[in-house]
Amino acid sequence: MSVAFIFPGQGSQDVGMGAELAKAFPAARAVFDEVDAALGEKLSLLMWEGPKETLTLTANAQPALMAVSMAVMRVLEAECGLKLGDKVKYVAGHSLGEYAALAAAGTFSIGDAARLLRIRGDAMQKAVPVGVGAMAALLGVGLDVARKVAAEAAQGDCCDVANDNEPTQVVLSGHKVAIDRVAEIGKAHGVRRALPLPVSAPFHCSLMKPAAEAMAEALAKVAMKAPVVPVIANVRAAPITDPAEIRRCLVEQVTGTVRWRECVERMSADGVTQYCEIGAGKVLAGLVKRIAKDATAISVGSPADIEAARALFA
Repeated sequence: MSVAFIFPGQGSQDVGMGAELAKAFPAARAVFDEVDAALGEKLSLLMWEGPKETLTLTANAQPALMAVSMAVMRVLEAECGLKLGDKVKYVAGHSLGEYAALAAAGTFSIGDAARLLRIRGDAMQKAVPVGVGAMAALLGVGLDVARKVAAEAAQGDCCDVANDNEPTQVVLSGHKVAIDRVAEIGKAHGVRRALPLPVSAPFHCSLMKPAAEAMAEALAKVAMKAPVVPVIANVRAAPITDPAEIRRCLVEQVTGTVRWRECVERMSADGVTQYCEIGAGKVLAGLVKRIAKDATAISVGSPADIEAARALFA
């Protein structure tokens, strides 16, 4: 059995996430303490008590989701004797999840990952004034159709493919005026539904260029090691291990498409049959099942999930 660990992105956050883990396992508690110390604030308190609107702010949600993923990793290591390099073929993460994947594989420390994600969240928020950008999920069509819809909806404004999530779900991002045109244009192309997303900024499109520049500067200052297992990069949909290339991909990822469907297809083509979603929510496990029909996908985020995962890593 060939295993991949996958790490969730924004949208999986919820008040209370990680609280049970922290209560049950000292290894998890230590991760939340480390993130709090790195940021110089009690992010853990916000995660466990809310309010949800504050937790959902990009600058908070990004390090918070990474913290839960890393808490799960440390518990798997402490309780199940997991050694990533021995048991796992690849790691991959959806958007900000790529930082959690890299921290799990030892490329950078938990503290550095938290600080980078705080910078990333702040920079993405500041890149576009609130109300100017938007995102929408096209349901029922794949990448080729989504590209046609985006091209027609742009009309001189920005309308880019942000996420290729699975064969029938693609997210577009850009100027709100362009995204507002998507639903009507989509009808002629067989789009079942164009679902506006409740996001505070238009991620993964060319409007995020100022944020990409901020990340290039921040990443240049951080010590990075080669990951103990290859990471499947969002923007390449291919395995990478060289720290310089990882740095480039993380910068490109801010404005580039999250090629999640292709990432999973690549891992499956390389023999991965078992996917473990590490952290909050069950979004990625659901996407995997729609991409790699023969694969098994589980989500590991609670003390009960740790028990269920124990057999996998025995």
